[in-house]
Amino acid sequence: MKAIAQRLLLAAAVLLLPSCATEPVRGVLHFGMDDAPEGRRLLWPQAGEIPRYLYAGTLTGEQNFRRPEGARRGAAFLRWLVGLDGSSDRPLVLQRPAAVAGDDAGRIYVTDVSRQAVFVFDEAAGRLLLWDRAEAALSFVAPSGVAPGANGGVLVADAELGFVARLDRAGRPLAPIGKGMLKRPTGVARDAARGRIFVADAYAHDIKVFDDDGRLLETIGARGEGEGEFNYPTHLSLAGGLLYVTDALNGRVQILRTDGEPRWRRLGARGLYVGNLVRPKGVAADGEGNVYVVESYFDTLLVYSPEGEFLMPIGGTGTATGRFYLPAGVWVDARNRVFVADMFNGRVVIFQFLGGGDAAR
Repeated sequence: MKAIAQRLLLAAAVLLLPSCATEPVRGVLHFGMDDAPEGRRLLWPQAGEIPRYLYAGTLTGEQNFRRPEGARRGAAFLRWLVGLDGSSDRPLVLQRPAAVAGDDAGRIYVTDVSRQAVFVFDEAAGRLLLWDRAEAALSFVAPSGVAPGANGGVLVADAELGFVARLDRAGRPLAPIGKGMLKRPTGVARDAARGRIFVADAYAHDIKVFDDDGRLLETIGARGEGEGEFNYPTHLSLAGGLLYVTDALNGRVQILRTDGEPRWRRLGARGLYVGNLVRPKGVAADGEGNVYVVESYFDTLLVYSPEGEFLMPIGGTGTATGRFYLPAGVWVDARNRVFVADMFNGRVVIFQFLGGGDAAR
């Protein structure tokens, strides 16, 4: 009886510590290249041509953080102490990642519509965080687009809540943007130089522009098929002073300048051939101007030249490394690594652009 009492006292002391479910996972971030075929480097194109892309890893969750052996033993002891076994110790992993973005501090943000939260892969701090609050007393419902915000924070477009959540760099909710003005926000991008926030409002068929304080500055576009018109715009990205808009049901990407000049371009068209757009989702551009569009219907990542010429596909349907199952968002970092939110495979797949001119030349 005495031993049982001592164990209960120890268990009570442990329970006074912060909950394991809310504590960050700590360790050294590893991009998980172990799932590539042994002894092979996965390259695209794969045969007879100059390779332009290299498989560079996968993000899935806490498995990407390698912890010291002593820390793992300590965690196992605490689980034993309070009567938990391994079957109830659920790992923190991605379920349905929708979008991905990163900031200058080395953090990678991934929205997860199934987990209804934002995963924060913080490489510099060596920890994985989970943020699930859109407002002080309101959880995320359908976190979709994500982008770095002002002062080290993050912006998250929640399609169901109808606003863009603003979180500070510690994940604490601030006053949201667009409440009562947005119908279904799905994509978000921020022009840091001008302090402008662009939001794709899918049900309103337009792009709304706010300042960092949440004031609506202008509305771009209306429903239609002409230049500057949209039919369910969804994903956004900014690169080189250009805003890339996935004009989903028009089967194209529209590109406009963000400096006020009335310049529009379009990329892609509807069709059934590789390189056509049927259900385009994420869009991004690399440092050489190549444009990446996620074609979710065919489970591919399509690569276009800066002039809009189709260059090559990456992927195809499947669960193997380098293949996708209903992919969604895409983001390119400053090192020209291309991150693809592979939604129904529960992972973010990373490709390294090897450079050397246009992607397939």
